[in-house]
Amino acid sequence: MTQREWVEQDFYRELGVSSDASQDDIKKAYRKLAAELHPDRNPGDAKAEERFKRVSEANSVLSDPAKRKEYDETRRLFGGGRFGSNGGGFGTGGFGNTGGGTGGFSFSDIFDGATGGGGGGFGDIFEGLFNRGGGAPGGASGSGPQPSRPRRGNDLESEITLGFRDATLGVTTPITLTSPSPCTTCHGSGAKPGTSPRVCQSCNGSGLVSRNQGAFSFSEPCPDCRGTGSVIDDPCTDCSGTGVTVRTRTVNVKIPPGVKDGQRIRLAGQGQAGMRGAPSGDLFVVVHVKADDVFTRSGDDLLVTLPVSFSELALGSTVTVPTLGQPVGVKIPAGTTDGRTLRVRGRGVPKRSGGHGDLLVKVQVSVPGSLDEAAQAALRTYAEAEKASGFDPRSGWAGA
Repeated sequence: MTQREWVEQDFYRELGVSSDASQDDIKKAYRKLAAELHPDRNPGDAKAEERFKRVSEANSVLSDPAKRKEYDETRRLFGGGRFGSNGGGFGTGGFGNTGGGTGGFSFSDIFDGATGGGGGGFGDIFEGLFNRGGGAPGGASGSGPQPSRPRRGNDLESEITLGFRDATLGVTTPITLTSPSPCTTCHGSGAKPGTSPRVCQSCNGSGLVSRNQGAFSFSEPCPDCRGTGSVIDDPCTDCSGTGVTVRTRTVNVKIPPGVKDGQRIRLAGQGQAGMRGAPSGDLFVVVHVKADDVFTRSGDDLLVTLPVSFSELALGSTVTVPTLGQPVGVKIPAGTTDGRTLRVRGRGVPKRSGGHGDLLVKVQVSVPGSLDEAAQAALRTYAEAEKASGFDPRSGWAGA
């Protein structure tokens, strides 16, 4: 895709959002469209597949704040994508195409020559937008033609839901993706097996050719290789020379211990394949963690509420408490109050820096719903002894 084609696309329209949409709105719009257009839901539907690709391309730009800023600035500079003779960002004066004469040129000249060796603001803008390195053939630097860098594939995002214990202890789990991937027939080269792409003779592998117009000299993408720097004489029949096919694949995702709900895991090179052997993008996996029936988490500490009886608190006891590994015995000192938190060191969540957090055990008195006659009699005897000892549970409470 040329620079002009890239900027002329309305990525906001592709996602159905306004140009001032927030990053959350863009993410929600992309997820909705991606779910509707996903090849798994539309098998054999070429239009849905093409729309899925366009939506993914739009998201790869608008979801990245840096790319989105460059994209917005460039579209504002050139009149929001209207590239007619008088539709550019400079209006009708000076640079407008007058329709004749050797000195006039259109805004397509600016786009075509934006990455050339002439230098200046436009080249700087487009070098950042389109990741083109090096000067144009025969540029003033004298370094000669530089090979055109292949276009990296887009980043992808997926989601996974894990149980609390798996997320806390770490796990390796497979996920299934349907996305543009390197063609397995040509291994991403785009050339028919047994053949290889050759260096384009027109641009000597730089992807750019020079063109003079009036007093100006411009560089533009080579028409023979479309700016790639190489030519495929015998394209792969399975991918039509792109090096990419849409297929379903399984990726094993290693979840590190202690991952939190909403955390993103990056898998380098597991995203969308680049065209004709270019590097693949990255895969970002958003982890959702289910709530646990026993444990909750506070940072690297593990929290558990332990039901106990009154006698265990009053007389003291040692009780068994579950952990993420083997259960441990926790000593409850005599006279422990209800709601007190006891700390067991090193039995919490694994830390990224090494070691573990602590296990925090909150004791909570459990009162029986009913008592038999023997238990009631014993409890009345205790209540009398408690009163005789002078113990008053409401002493000092509410001004008492």
